[in-house]
Amino acid sequence: MLAPMPQARRAPESAPIPKHAARRLLAWYDASARELPWRERGGAPPDPYRVWLSEIMLQQTRVAAVVPYFAEFIRRWPTVEALAAAPLDEVLAAWAGLGYYARARNLHACARRVAGELGGKFPATEEGLCALPGIGPYTAAAIAAIAFGARAAAVDGNVLRVIARLFAVEEPLPAAKPRLAALAKALTPATRPGDYAQAIMDLGATLCAPRDPDCGACPWRGICAARARGIAARLPVRAAKRTRPIRRGIAFWAQRGDGAVLLRRRPDSGLLGGMMEIPSTPWRAEPWELDEALDAAPLASRWRLLPGTVGHDFTHFRLELAVAAGRAREARKVPGEWCALDELSARALPTLMRKVTRHALASLA
Repeated sequence: MLAPMPQARRAPESAPIPKHAARRLLAWYDASARELPWRERGGAPPDPYRVWLSEIMLQQTRVAAVVPYFAEFIRRWPTVEALAAAPLDEVLAAWAGLGYYARARNLHACARRVAGELGGKFPATEEGLCALPGIGPYTAAAIAAIAFGARAAAVDGNVLRVIARLFAVEEPLPAAKPRLAALAKALTPATRPGDYAQAIMDLGATLCAPRDPDCGACPWRGICAARARGIAARLPVRAAKRTRPIRRGIAFWAQRGDGAVLLRRRPDSGLLGGMMEIPSTPWRAEPWELDEALDAAPLASRWRLLPGTVGHDFTHFRLELAVAAGRAREARKVPGEWCALDELSARALPTLMRKVTRHALASLA
Protein backbone atom coordinates (compact mmCIF):
# COMPACT_ATOMS: atom_id res chain seq x y z
CA MET A 1 0.00 0.00 0.00
CA LEU A 2 1.44 3.37 -1.01
CA ALA A 3 2.33 5.79 1.76
CA PRO A 4 0.30 9.00 1.70
CA MET A 5 1.96 11.98 0.05
CA PRO A 6 3.34 14.48 2.60
CA GLN A 7 1.27 17.61 2.96
CA ALA A 8 2.94 20.77 1.70
CA ARG A 9 3.44 23.41 4.34
CA ARG A 10 0.95 26.21 4.01
CA ALA A 11 2.31 29.68 3.61
CA PRO A 12 1.36 32.04 6.44
CA GLU A 13 -1.95 33.69 5.73
CA SER A 14 -1.93 37.41 5.21
CA ALA A 15 -3.10 39.20 8.32
CA PRO A 16 -5.98 41.64 7.97
CA ILE A 17 -4.98 45.28 7.87
CA PRO A 18 -6.21 46.96 11.08
CA LYS A 19 -8.83 49.60 10.42
CA HIS A 20 -7.75 53.21 10.77
CA ALA A 21 -4.14 52.17 11.53
CA ALA A 22 -2.61 54.84 9.29
CA ARG A 23 -4.93 57.54 10.61
CA ARG A 24 -4.02 56.72 14.21
CA LEU A 25 -0.31 56.78 13.45
CA LEU A 26 -0.52 60.09 11.58
CA ALA A 27 -2.42 61.69 14.48
CA TRP A 28 0.34 60.56 16.84
CA TYR A 29 3.00 61.87 14.44
CA ASP A 30 1.33 65.27 14.22
CA ALA A 31 1.61 65.57 18.00
CA SER A 32 4.91 63.76 18.64
CA ALA A 33 7.15 63.97 15.55
CA ARG A 34 10.85 64.34 16.21
CA GLU A 35 12.33 67.72 15.31
CA LEU A 36 14.98 66.89 12.72
CA PRO A 37 16.86 69.45 10.58
CA TRP A 38 15.93 67.83 7.27
CA ARG A 39 12.20 67.84 7.96
CA GLU A 40 10.01 70.66 6.78
CA ARG A 41 7.29 71.66 9.22
CA GLY A 42 4.33 74.01 9.05
CA GLY A 43 3.19 72.88 5.63
CA ALA A 44 6.34 73.86 3.73
CA PRO A 45 7.05 71.57 0.77
CA PRO A 46 9.96 69.19 1.32
CA ASP A 47 13.27 69.90 -0.38
CA PRO A 48 14.28 66.78 -2.37
CA TYR A 49 17.98 67.64 -1.97
CA ARG A 50 17.74 67.72 1.83
CA VAL A 51 15.61 64.57 1.89
CA TRP A 52 18.09 62.71 -0.34
CA LEU A 53 21.14 63.93 1.62
CA SER A 54 19.62 62.90 4.95
CA GLU A 55 18.54 59.48 3.70
CA ILE A 56 22.00 58.69 2.34
CA MET A 57 23.57 59.73 5.63
CA LEU A 58 21.05 57.72 7.64
CA GLN A 59 21.92 54.47 5.89
CA GLN A 60 23.27 52.22 8.68
CA THR A 61 23.87 55.26 10.91
CA ARG A 62 22.04 56.58 13.97
CA VAL A 63 20.08 59.83 13.74
CA ALA A 64 22.08 61.48 16.54
CA ALA A 65 25.32 60.87 14.65
CA VAL A 66 23.91 62.23 11.39
CA VAL A 67 22.54 65.57 12.65
CA PRO A 68 25.86 67.48 12.91
CA TYR A 69 27.15 66.05 9.62
CA PHE A 70 23.93 67.06 7.86
CA ALA A 71 24.17 70.60 9.24
CA GLU A 72 27.78 70.93 8.08
CA PHE A 73 27.04 69.62 4.57
CA ILE A 74 24.09 72.00 4.18
CA ARG A 75 26.24 74.90 5.41
CA ARG A 76 29.01 74.15 2.92
CA TRP A 77 26.91 72.84 0.02
CA PRO A 78 23.33 74.14 0.30
CA THR A 79 22.27 72.83 -3.13
CA VAL A 80 22.90 69.74 -5.19
CA GLU A 81 24.75 71.92 -7.69
CA ALA A 82 27.12 73.15 -4.97
CA LEU A 83 27.80 69.60 -3.80
CA ALA A 84 28.41 68.44 -7.36
CA ALA A 85 30.98 71.21 -7.88
CA ALA A 86 32.90 70.36 -4.69
CA PRO A 87 36.17 68.38 -5.00
CA LEU A 88 35.69 64.75 -4.02
CA ASP A 89 38.47 64.96 -1.42
CA GLU A 90 36.62 67.76 0.39
CA VAL A 91 33.43 65.69 0.46
CA LEU A 92 35.30 62.64 1.74
CA ALA A 93 37.00 64.73 4.43
CA ALA A 94 33.65 66.16 5.55
CA TRP A 95 32.21 62.63 5.61
CA ALA A 96 35.04 61.18 7.75
CA GLY A 97 33.59 59.54 10.85
CA LEU A 98 30.25 58.54 9.31
CA GLY A 99 31.71 55.27 8.01
CA TYR A 100 30.76 53.21 4.94
CA TYR A 101 32.76 55.56 2.73
CA ALA A 102 31.38 54.17 -0.52
CA ARG A 103 28.27 56.18 0.41
CA ALA A 104 30.27 59.42 0.22
CA ARG A 105 31.69 58.55 -3.19
CA ASN A 106 28.24 57.62 -4.46
CA LEU A 107 26.80 60.77 -2.88
CA HIS A 108 29.19 62.91 -4.90
CA ALA A 109 28.62 60.89 -8.09
CA CYS A 110 24.84 61.16 -7.65
CA ALA A 111 25.04 64.92 -7.09
CA ARG A 112 27.04 65.29 -10.30
CA ARG A 113 24.52 63.19 -12.23
CA VAL A 114 21.54 65.16 -10.91
CA ALA A 115 23.19 68.56 -11.35
CA GLY A 116 24.45 67.71 -14.82
CA GLU A 117 22.30 65.22 -16.72
CA LEU A 118 19.06 65.94 -14.84
CA GLY A 119 19.26 69.71 -14.62
CA GLY A 120 19.30 69.75 -10.82
CA LYS A 121 16.01 67.84 -10.49
CA PHE A 122 15.76 64.52 -8.67
CA PRO A 123 13.50 61.88 -10.25
CA ALA A 124 10.12 61.62 -8.56
CA THR A 125 9.68 57.85 -8.96
CA GLU A 126 11.26 54.89 -7.20
CA GLU A 127 12.46 53.54 -10.53
CA GLY A 128 14.11 56.79 -11.51
CA LEU A 129 15.74 57.21 -8.12
CA CYS A 130 17.07 53.64 -8.11
CA ALA A 131 18.95 54.41 -11.32
CA LEU A 132 21.13 56.94 -9.48
CA PRO A 133 24.42 56.05 -7.71
CA GLY A 134 24.05 55.02 -4.08
CA ILE A 135 20.25 54.77 -4.07
CA GLY A 136 18.76 51.34 -3.39
CA PRO A 137 15.13 50.24 -3.00
CA TYR A 138 14.70 51.46 0.60
CA THR A 139 16.28 54.87 -0.01
CA ALA A 140 14.35 55.30 -3.26
CA ALA A 141 11.06 54.53 -1.50
CA ALA A 142 11.85 56.95 1.33
CA ILE A 143 12.76 59.80 -1.04
CA ALA A 144 9.80 59.15 -3.32
CA ALA A 145 7.38 59.16 -0.39
CA ILE A 146 8.83 62.04 1.64
CA ALA A 147 9.98 64.37 -1.15
CA PHE A 148 7.36 63.64 -3.82
CA GLY A 149 4.32 62.18 -2.02
CA ALA A 150 4.46 58.80 -3.75
CA ARG A 151 2.68 55.88 -2.08
CA ALA A 152 5.92 54.02 -1.41
CA ALA A 153 6.80 51.84 1.56
CA ALA A 154 10.27 52.53 2.94
CA VAL A 155 11.13 49.40 4.92
CA ASP A 156 14.18 49.67 7.15
CA GLY A 157 15.05 47.87 10.40
CA ASN A 158 12.72 50.06 12.47
CA VAL A 159 9.81 49.43 10.13
CA LEU A 160 10.46 45.67 10.02
CA ARG A 161 10.33 45.59 13.83
CA VAL A 162 7.11 47.61 14.03
CA ILE A 163 5.35 45.50 11.39
CA ALA A 164 6.53 42.22 12.92
CA ARG A 165 4.97 43.27 16.21
CA LEU A 166 1.80 44.79 14.78
CA PHE A 167 0.98 41.53 12.96
CA ALA A 168 2.74 39.17 15.43
CA VAL A 169 4.95 37.67 12.71
CA GLU A 170 7.10 35.03 14.44
CA GLU A 171 8.96 33.80 11.37
CA PRO A 172 12.66 34.68 11.86
CA LEU A 173 14.46 37.37 9.91
CA PRO A 174 15.80 37.58 7.30
CA ALA A 175 13.42 34.95 5.86
CA ALA A 176 10.39 36.97 7.03
CA LYS A 177 11.48 40.17 5.30
CA PRO A 178 9.44 39.73 2.06
CA ARG A 179 6.26 39.09 4.05
CA LEU A 180 6.88 42.04 6.36
CA ALA A 181 7.64 44.29 3.38
CA ALA A 182 4.36 43.27 1.73
CA LEU A 183 2.43 44.02 4.93
CA ALA A 184 4.18 47.39 5.25
CA LYS A 185 3.26 48.28 1.68
CA ALA A 186 -0.38 47.27 2.18
CA LEU A 187 -0.55 49.42 5.30
CA THR A 188 0.86 52.56 3.59
CA PRO A 189 -1.93 55.07 2.90
CA ALA A 190 -2.49 56.98 -0.30
CA THR A 191 -2.88 60.23 1.64
CA ARG A 192 0.17 61.79 3.33
CA PRO A 193 2.49 58.88 2.47
CA GLY A 194 5.58 60.99 3.22
CA ASP A 195 4.40 61.85 6.71
CA TYR A 196 3.35 58.24 7.22
CA ALA A 197 6.82 56.99 6.20
CA GLN A 198 8.44 59.31 8.74
CA ALA A 199 5.83 58.46 11.37
CA ILE A 200 6.46 54.72 11.29
CA MET A 201 10.22 55.37 11.38
CA ASP A 202 9.71 57.59 14.44
CA LEU A 203 7.53 54.96 16.08
CA GLY A 204 10.24 52.33 15.68
CA ALA A 205 12.98 54.69 16.83
CA THR A 206 11.17 55.88 19.96
CA LEU A 207 8.29 53.83 21.40
CA CYS A 208 8.62 50.52 19.54
CA ALA A 209 12.28 50.16 20.51
CA PRO A 210 14.22 46.90 20.17
CA ARG A 211 14.21 46.39 23.95
CA ASP A 212 11.51 47.38 26.43
CA PRO A 213 8.95 48.77 23.94
CA ASP A 214 6.70 51.41 25.47
CA CYS A 215 3.47 49.71 24.43
CA GLY A 216 1.31 51.78 26.76
CA ALA A 217 2.14 55.00 24.89
CA CYS A 218 1.93 53.50 21.39
CA PRO A 219 -0.81 54.77 19.04
CA TRP A 220 -1.23 51.16 17.83
CA ARG A 221 -1.51 49.62 21.30
CA GLY A 222 -5.15 48.65 20.75
CA ILE A 223 -4.54 46.88 17.42
CA CYS A 224 -1.07 45.37 17.97
CA ALA A 225 -1.29 41.58 17.79
CA ALA A 226 2.04 41.04 19.54
CA ARG A 227 0.99 43.24 22.48
CA ALA A 228 -2.28 41.35 22.78
CA ARG A 229 -0.34 38.07 22.98
CA GLY A 230 2.33 39.45 25.31
CA ILE A 231 5.20 38.74 22.88
CA ALA A 232 6.09 42.22 21.62
CA ALA A 233 9.47 42.38 23.37
CA ARG A 234 10.77 39.23 21.67
CA LEU A 235 9.79 40.21 18.12
CA PRO A 236 11.11 40.24 15.52
CA VAL A 237 12.79 36.86 15.84
CA ARG A 238 16.23 36.79 14.25
CA ALA A 239 18.18 33.83 13.00
CA ALA A 240 21.31 33.06 15.01
CA LYS A 241 24.22 35.28 14.00
CA ARG A 242 27.38 33.75 12.69
CA THR A 243 30.57 34.44 14.58
CA ARG A 244 32.27 37.46 13.06
CA PRO A 245 35.68 36.43 11.68
CA ILE A 246 38.87 38.30 12.59
CA ARG A 247 41.29 39.69 10.02
CA ARG A 248 44.73 41.00 10.83
CA GLY A 249 47.30 43.33 9.33
CA ILE A 250 50.20 45.67 10.09
CA ALA A 251 50.02 49.42 9.47
CA PHE A 252 53.23 51.32 8.76
CA TRP A 253 53.61 54.65 10.57
CA ALA A 254 56.36 56.30 8.54
CA GLN A 255 57.68 59.74 9.51
CA ARG A 256 60.20 62.10 7.93
CA GLY A 257 62.72 64.11 9.87
CA ASP A 258 60.28 67.05 9.99
CA GLY A 259 57.63 64.81 11.56
CA ALA A 260 55.38 64.52 8.48
CA VAL A 261 53.55 61.19 8.13
CA LEU A 262 53.25 59.16 4.95
CA LEU A 263 49.71 58.67 3.62
CA ARG A 264 48.46 56.92 0.53
CA ARG A 265 45.10 56.61 -1.19
CA ARG A 266 43.24 53.31 -1.17
CA PRO A 267 41.84 51.89 -4.44
CA ASP A 268 38.50 53.36 -5.49
CA SER A 269 36.69 50.02 -5.13
CA GLY A 270 36.41 47.93 -2.00
CA LEU A 271 36.43 48.85 1.69
CA LEU A 272 37.28 52.48 2.42
CA GLY A 273 37.47 53.04 -1.32
CA GLY A 274 39.26 56.21 -2.35
CA MET A 275 40.06 57.22 1.24
CA MET A 276 43.49 58.20 2.53
CA GLU A 277 45.17 55.64 4.78
CA ILE A 278 48.23 54.83 6.81
CA PRO A 279 49.89 52.25 4.48
CA SER A 280 49.35 48.66 5.59
CA THR A 281 49.67 45.04 4.61
CA PRO A 282 46.69 43.23 3.12
CA TRP A 283 44.19 42.07 5.76
CA ARG A 284 43.97 38.31 6.30
CA ALA A 285 42.97 35.71 8.89
CA GLU A 286 46.52 34.68 9.84
CA PRO A 287 48.66 36.93 12.06
CA TRP A 288 51.56 38.71 10.37
CA GLU A 289 55.17 38.46 11.44
CA LEU A 290 57.01 41.73 10.98
CA ASP A 291 59.74 40.19 8.82
CA GLU A 292 57.15 38.80 6.42
CA ALA A 293 55.18 42.08 6.39
CA LEU A 294 58.16 44.14 5.25
CA ASP A 295 57.42 43.25 1.62
CA ALA A 296 54.34 45.50 1.98
CA ALA A 297 56.19 48.35 3.73
CA PRO A 298 56.00 51.65 1.83
CA LEU A 299 59.72 52.39 2.25
CA ALA A 300 62.92 50.92 3.63
CA SER A 301 63.44 51.62 7.32
CA ARG A 302 64.26 49.98 10.64
CA TRP A 303 60.65 49.17 11.45
CA ARG A 304 59.64 48.30 15.02
CA LEU A 305 56.30 47.12 16.30
CA LEU A 306 54.54 49.40 18.77
CA PRO A 307 52.86 47.77 21.78
CA GLY A 308 49.20 46.81 21.47
CA THR A 309 46.88 46.68 18.46
CA VAL A 310 44.10 48.76 16.93
CA GLY A 311 40.68 47.09 16.71
CA HIS A 312 37.88 48.08 14.36
CA ASP A 313 34.56 46.42 13.51
CA PHE A 314 33.36 46.24 9.93
CA THR A 315 29.98 44.78 8.99
CA HIS A 316 31.23 41.30 8.24
CA PHE A 317 34.50 41.03 10.15
CA ARG A 318 36.62 42.50 12.92
CA LEU A 319 40.01 43.93 12.03
CA GLU A 320 43.05 43.94 14.32
CA LEU A 321 45.97 46.06 13.15
CA ALA A 322 49.42 46.08 14.67
CA VAL A 323 51.37 49.29 14.04
CA ALA A 324 55.02 49.40 12.98
CA ALA A 325 56.88 52.70 13.27
CA GLY A 326 59.80 53.74 11.09
CA ARG A 327 61.76 56.76 9.84
CA ALA A 328 62.18 57.75 6.22
CA ARG A 329 65.88 57.72 5.43
CA GLU A 330 66.16 57.79 1.68
CA ALA A 331 65.80 61.01 -0.25
CA ARG A 332 64.00 59.43 -3.19
CA LYS A 333 60.28 59.81 -3.60
CA VAL A 334 57.93 57.09 -2.33
CA PRO A 335 54.35 56.33 -3.43
CA GLY A 336 51.92 58.43 -1.44
CA GLU A 337 52.11 61.87 0.08
CA TRP A 338 53.56 63.39 3.22
CA CYS A 339 51.23 65.14 5.64
CA ALA A 340 52.24 67.37 8.55
CA LEU A 341 50.92 66.15 11.89
CA ASP A 342 48.89 69.31 12.47
CA GLU A 343 47.13 68.81 9.13
CA LEU A 344 46.01 65.22 9.69
CA SER A 345 42.67 66.26 11.19
CA ALA A 346 41.72 67.99 7.93
CA ARG A 347 42.45 64.97 5.75
CA ALA A 348 39.85 62.43 4.61
CA LEU A 349 40.98 59.76 7.04
CA PRO A 350 38.41 57.09 7.91
CA THR A 351 37.75 56.25 11.56
CA LEU A 352 40.02 53.21 11.40
CA MET A 353 42.98 55.32 10.30
CA ARG A 354 42.28 57.94 12.95
CA LYS A 355 42.48 55.12 15.49
CA VAL A 356 45.84 54.09 14.03
CA THR A 357 47.02 57.71 14.24
CA ARG A 358 45.99 58.06 17.89
CA HIS A 359 47.61 54.72 18.74
CA ALA A 360 50.90 55.64 17.06
CA LEU A 361 51.09 59.12 18.58
CA ALA A 362 50.30 57.80 22.07
CA SER A 363 52.89 55.03 21.79
CA LEU A 364 55.60 57.35 20.46
CA ALA A 365 54.92 60.24 22.86
